[in-house]
Amino acid sequence: ALHEGHIVSAQELTVLLQPVFTQNSRNLILFLQDTLSIDDFTYLSESYGNKNPFQNEILQSSPSSLVLPAVDCEATRYLLSFLQESGDWKLTNVTHLDVSQLEVNTSKPNFLVIQLQPLLSQLTEFVKLYMFLFIDKIIGRLTMDLQEQGINFAVIYTAVRPSRIPRRTDVVGELRRQLMATEEEGSLSYPPLNVTTGNDVCILFHASNFSLKANSSVFIDLTNATFLTQNVDISSSECSDINTTLSLKYTKPVNGISSLEIRFLMTNKFYGGSARNWSSLDAVEIVQDGEKFAKFNVSAISAPAEYSFHCQLVGTSNLYPARLIPSNNEAKNWDVFISRLQIQGFNVENNQFSYASDCTGFFTPGIWMGLVTSIVLLWILAYGIHVIMQLTTNSRFDDPKGPALSVPQTE
Repeated sequence: ALHEGHIVSAQELTVLLQPVFTQNSRNLILFLQDTLSIDDFTYLSESYGNKNPFQNEILQSSPSSLVLPAVDCEATRYLLSFLQESGDWKLTNVTHLDVSQLEVNTSKPNFLVIQLQPLLSQLTEFVKLYMFLFIDKIIGRLTMDLQEQGINFAVIYTAVRPSRIPRRTDVVGELRRQLMATEEEGSLSYPPLNVTTGNDVCILFHASNFSLKANSSVFIDLTNATFLTQNVDISSSECSDINTTLSLKYTKPVNGISSLEIRFLMTNKFYGGSARNWSSLDAVEIVQDGEKFAKFNVSAISAPAEYSFHCQLVGTSNLYPARLIPSNNEAKNWDVFISRLQIQGFNVENNQFSYASDCTGFFTPGIWMGLVTSIVLLWILAYGIHVIMQLTTNSRFDDPKGPALSVPQTE
């Protein structure tokens, strides 16, 4: 029995998962999402009628189930490593989402890890609903394939981070633009990645979601390896007053890719028009297995050299405010998803991000609509006042005892 508002700790989660390790089947499937909250199910199911997410028959016909509405982030963050250490599992990362091609040896415990498609925070609730329905079909199809093979299994569906974080009460009254980066960092529980030269930090890099997709099929989530476990090699990064390169090297991020390097190329230049230096992210490069080279040109990622740069969505999609534009044929095979990006490659002080220059302009579409509407209303008001001021009264009146008043048309 779970009390309302109770957050399951890491120790409680370990106790609750013990039946999974003691069952006879010893086959475990972990569906891992980037963000998820219990409100995603309740809100979407109540708002859109009969289109309820996660209604496949396999999960409903399960002989036993456990729903934990709230779990401590520390517990879910290290769930994958905890499960690996809890038994002699044969770990398999499923990327092609076709279990029929897997060779599952039931004589030994199997641990299947399936990375699901990320849910971006900027998506509308209606789009999220259909993405949840798509994920539901994936889970139903995979579990049905395993059941048809006569394999007994247990399923865990969870995420690394919550999708709905309550707003901090201490900053509700502060609506200044400069607090955006501070509030974003405060809501996340892991520090940014930093590159040092000697004892000084020269590059800071942070994102709530950092993932790639190769050939529209192989999904690579680099968030945990970059910021949590920091299983990334940054020794090839370079810092100077003019050019800075952030190099991220990963070893076997997924099956089929032995090495992956991602480079962020930044420059610091003086512009006479603004009479100051500006830092900009000029290009992003991806090197796969030391051979395949993909290069992206970057648009709308720049800030004063003393500031950091922040943007809610950065990637290859045309809908993102900051885009990565493929500059060669190999780059067309990659899709990049970065949410809540914050990066600074110059003038880092006190090992912290400086004031954040956001990719969202000061005049948003909502502000423009408000201005246009206000101008139209002011014009109508001014026209009405002008018409009222043109009204005149009669200077002569009829005398009932005298002749009728005659007003010439010229008057």
